Amino acid sequence: MSAVELDLDLCVEDANRLLADSDAEARVDWAFATLPGTQVLTSSFGAQAAVMLHLVSARRPETPVVLIDTGYLFPETYRFVDELTARLHLNLRVYAPRESAAWQEARYGRQWEQGPAGLEAYLERNKVEPLRRAFTELRVGTWFSGLRRVQSRSRAEIPYLERRDGRYKLSPLADWTDRDVGAYLKRHALPYHPLWERGYVSIGDWHSTRTLEEAGSEEATRFGGIKRECGIHGLPG
Repeated sequence: MSAVELDLDLCVEDANRLLADSDAEARVDWAFATLPGTQVLTSSFGAQAAVMLHLVSARRPETPVVLIDTGYLFPETYRFVDELTARLHLNLRVYAPRESAAWQEARYGRQWEQGPAGLEAYLERNKVEPLRRAFTELRVGTWFSGLRRVQSRSRAEIPYLERRDGRYKLSPLADWTDRDVGAYLKRHALPYHPLWERGYVSIGDWHSTRTLEEAGSEEATRFGGIKRECGIHGLPG
């Protein structure tokens, strides 16, 4: 599929049918050529994040890469951010909560330990609001995401392209398997997150991330099994 085969006059449903016949590289190329507004990539710099970071930055190095720094990332994650930013020449944009981690704990306690309501408040304050602010400040019209259907039940039906509230979200790796990811990393000599070798398959805040062995299932590796998604991917597109 070439970049000219789709246009915004097509409905998203039609676009998804055409994108399904493309590879990930062609999907990204089409998005850059077709989709509107500031185009950004969001990344948590998680286990397999180097794939999307390379896929997008190799085509358009100036693309803003938005990282939400909750103040609770693993030390290895911060070092991984530095490594990939230097190696891939990323245009990194870091957004953080309006209140520091220490200030939040003094005011509200350890909200992630306060049941579902506390966890929701924590995620809204530390992840959702900073990303919403980033999208507003950067005037984002198109959002690249690394979501894949095999990652969890909550992601099993994600489309390649979504449109909500006038913003587009493209998940060019939606149909990729773990083997596809591994092959791409090997082909381009890219690293997994340093914690991958220690059994972490999904990596977020240190206080609410467990190894696969500890959790028993990939669904339960985040937030003590209370929920899988942090709320970021529920933002209006």
